[in-house]
Amino acid sequence: MTSLLILPILIPFACAVASLLTWRSLATQRVLSVVGAVTLLGIGVRLLAAVRAQGILVLQVGGWPAPFGITLAADLLSAVMVLVAGIVAVAVAVFALGSLDAGRERFGYYPLFHVLLMGVCGAFLAGDLFNLYVWFEVMLIASFVLLVLGGERPQLEGGVKYVTINLVSSAVFLAAAGITYGTVGTLNFADLARSAATLPHPGVARTLAMMLLIAFGVKAAIFPLFFWLPASYHTPPVAVTTLFSGLLTKVGVYALIRIFTLAFPVDAVTQPLLLTVAALTMITGVLGAVAQHEMRRLLAFHVVSQIGYLIMGLGLASPLALAGAVFFIVHVTLAKSALFLVGGIAQRLRGSFELDRLGGLYRSHPWVSLSFLVPALALAGVPPLSGFWAKLLLVQAGLSGSHWWVTGTALAVSLLTLFSMTKIWAAAFWSPLPEGATATALAPRQMLLLGAPAAALGLLTVAMGVGAEPAVALAQQAAAQLANPAAYVAAVLGAR
Repeated sequence: MTSLLILPILIPFACAVASLLTWRSLATQRVLSVVGAVTLLGIGVRLLAAVRAQGILVLQVGGWPAPFGITLAADLLSAVMVLVAGIVAVAVAVFALGSLDAGRERFGYYPLFHVLLMGVCGAFLAGDLFNLYVWFEVMLIASFVLLVLGGERPQLEGGVKYVTINLVSSAVFLAAAGITYGTVGTLNFADLARSAATLPHPGVARTLAMMLLIAFGVKAAIFPLFFWLPASYHTPPVAVTTLFSGLLTKVGVYALIRIFTLAFPVDAVTQPLLLTVAALTMITGVLGAVAQHEMRRLLAFHVVSQIGYLIMGLGLASPLALAGAVFFIVHVTLAKSALFLVGGIAQRLRGSFELDRLGGLYRSHPWVSLSFLVPALALAGVPPLSGFWAKLLLVQAGLSGSHWWVTGTALAVSLLTLFSMTKIWAAAFWSPLPEGATATALAPRQMLLLGAPAAALGLLTVAMGVGAEPAVALAQQAAAQLANPAAYVAAVLGAR
C-alpha cells in the first residue's frame, strides 16, 4: 500500500505532461483535467482508508533509508489534506469547463492546473524540509503563471505583489533549512523531532522555529504577512481564485502544524505569540471583509480571517484544539471554495462583482442563492452546519485552557463574519436588481457546469455538520497522531 503515496504526485504530473503533448487539442486537455482530478480524488479516498486501517504509511524513495533519502509519509492529517485537494480539484475542473475563456485555455491553464496540484500533494506528503521547499517552489511557479495568465493589468499588479513577497518567504525558508541542517545535522521531520530536543541551547531551536513561522506564515497569510492575498486573489478568473483560496494558504497552515507539532513543539514562549497572531489575523481579516463592497475582495479577506482560527488551534496545542484545527481546515476549504464559485456564477449572471450592481438573484435563480446561503452560514458557524462544530471544538479547547481573550475574539469574529455574509446576501440575492444593471441568461449546460460544483461543496458542508460525529472522530484521531509524534518518528525511521 505504500505505492499509494507516490500516486497523488504522479497522477497530476502525468496529466500535466499529457496536456502539454496535446497542446493543440483543447478538448483533450479538458477531458484530462476532469479525469485527472477525479482520479486524484479517488486516490485520496483510498489513501485515507489505508492510513486509517494500517496506520502511518511511509515510502523511502529509491530505497534509501531515512534520514538519508527522500521520504514520503502520510499520517491522517496528510491523507485528509490529499483528499480535500482532490475534492477542490474536481470542483474547479468542472467549473472551469463552463467559465474559462479560450485564450487562457490555449496559453497553458490545464498543464499549470495539474502542476499546481502536484506541488500541493507533494507538500502534504513530504517527509523533510528540503523537499517541502521544493514542492513550495513548484506551487509558486505554477500559481504565479496562473495568477497572471491573461495579462490584464490588475492581474500583473497583483502578480508582482504575490511573487515578490513569496520569493522573500522562500528565501527565509531556504535559510532556515540551511541553518537547521548546519545546527541539527538533518532535515528529515522524524529525525528533527528526535534531534532538535537535544540541542544544547533552546534559543537556537526557537530562532529556527520563528524563521519557519515567517516563511510558512507568508504562505498561510497570517498577520501581519497577509497583505499580498487580498491584493492579488481577486484578479484572476474565479476558477483560479477558488483553487488558490482552497489549497494554497492551507498548505502554509499544514506546514506550520507539521513543524510546531513535530520538530519544534509549541512551548511557553511560542504559544502566546501564536495565539496573538491568531487573534490579530482573525480581527484584521474580518474587518477588512466588512469594509469591502466587491464580492471577491470581501471573500479574499475572509480567507485571511479564517486562517486565524487554524492558527488558534495550533497555538492552543491541546489534542482537542488540534482536532478542531483539523476539522476546521476541511470545513473552511469546502465552504470558501463554494462561496468563490457562487461569486463567479453571480458575476456571469449580472456582469459584475460589485455588490451595488448585483441583485435579484434569489427570485431569478433560487438554487444559486441556496448554494451561497448554506456555505455562508457554515462559514459564520451557524448550527448545525460544519462551521458550528469546528468552532465549538476550538472554543471548548480555548475555555478549557483558560485562554479567555482569544476565545472571545473567535466568537466576536464569528458575529462579524455573519454580518458580512448578510451584507452579500442582502445586496446580491435579496434586493431587487438595481436600475441600469443588466441580467444575463446562461445556457442550461453552462449553468449546470457552474452550479453543480458549488452545490456539491455546499452539500458537503451540510453533511459534515449533520454527520459531525464520524468527522469529529476522524479529526480527533488525526489530532492524537499529531500530539504523539513518537508514532510518526517510529514509522519513518523504522521503515526500510
